[in-house]
Amino acid sequence: MRLIAALLLMTVSGSAMYGVIVVLKPVGLEFGASRGASSLPYMLFMLGFGAGGVVFGRVADRFGIMVPALIASFALPAGFAAASNAATLWQFSVAMGLIAGFLGASATFAPIVSDISHWFVRRRGLALGIVISGTYIAGAVWPPILQHFIDSNGWRDTFFGFGVFALCVMLPLSLFLYRKPPAVPEPAPASGPLEPRRPLGFSAAGLQRLLCAAGVGCCAAMAMPQVHIVPYATDLGFAPARAAEMLSLMLGFGIVSRLTSGWISDRIGGLNTLLLGSFLQACVLAAFLTGDTLVALYLLSAAFGLSQGGIVPSYAMIVRTYFPPGEAGWRIGTVFLFTIVGMALGGWMAGALYDLTGSYTVSFLNAIAFNAMNMAIAAKLLKRAKTRPEALAAV
Repeated sequence: MRLIAALLLMTVSGSAMYGVIVVLKPVGLEFGASRGASSLPYMLFMLGFGAGGVVFGRVADRFGIMVPALIASFALPAGFAAASNAATLWQFSVAMGLIAGFLGASATFAPIVSDISHWFVRRRGLALGIVISGTYIAGAVWPPILQHFIDSNGWRDTFFGFGVFALCVMLPLSLFLYRKPPAVPEPAPASGPLEPRRPLGFSAAGLQRLLCAAGVGCCAAMAMPQVHIVPYATDLGFAPARAAEMLSLMLGFGIVSRLTSGWISDRIGGLNTLLLGSFLQACVLAAFLTGDTLVALYLLSAAFGLSQGGIVPSYAMIVRTYFPPGEAGWRIGTVFLFTIVGMALGGWMAGALYDLTGSYTVSFLNAIAFNAMNMAIAAKLLKRAKTRPEALAAV
């Protein structure tokens, strides 16, 4: 029941991310803003979403998940309501970035992932895959629903109404999380995979930095198809509706990937799962360079969703393996922050390189280079784990 409540919370809170995207054009038209300026609310939301995960991860570590869950249950609806009454683009941006993003959606992402990791042992990877898939489910569910009501009632009434809906759903779901996780004794530093002082032979800060760098690498690569598949497909002469279907395929198969990779990580460990997902993602990115037919792009979109969906959950598994449980919230939140930075950086670089070259070829090559950085870090960590006897059980 806790896992179901966490998944539903993640799905509802993920609405804000896609809501900002859906209203990008009507908000820009109403406030007389350019397409670049209209993208500001999304950028601020992502920054708030990432930074808030670190802050509320620490809060969850200290006070438990109920505090950030309750804050999110009020803040995210308040953000939607404030945005619906915005008189300027800046007011809209602050409402979605600070209130709905930093105080709302972020408090139900990394903190909930951390909390769920404390409730499962043998099937921890599968549980993490299930709860993190809530962001992809949100991407599949909310855009068409929000667009329907925007077309019939306008974006302001839609945002206010959805804020009321979110409050009525998130608050009772948060009450399912009132129990604190069972106390699990931490093993001594030399007796098992958990090494609080020297995880995998690195300092705790050193391993954290490597995971953050890996997060930037995988998600900068991941952003190329996810952010640009629609313009890429339309540049090749396909209808926008077909291009949107490709994006839906990515997200839909991403859900399958997150569930499957969670099951796999329970059997081979987080490090092996990270390296496997990174390798498969690199293969599909390379295949995009040769796929230019409608069928090929459909197949590549599905394959990309299957390859990349399990990468981000593997970081949570790695953190829970090599760091003390009491630090899980802020450490997972920090890694997730850098994955978001990677998505923002990769999406921007792909567009900038396209502007410079007039083609997405260099953008794909850039994504492959970032992916190679991720693979190198994952291989280094896995090699270190296999050469340290005390870490073998964690691989």
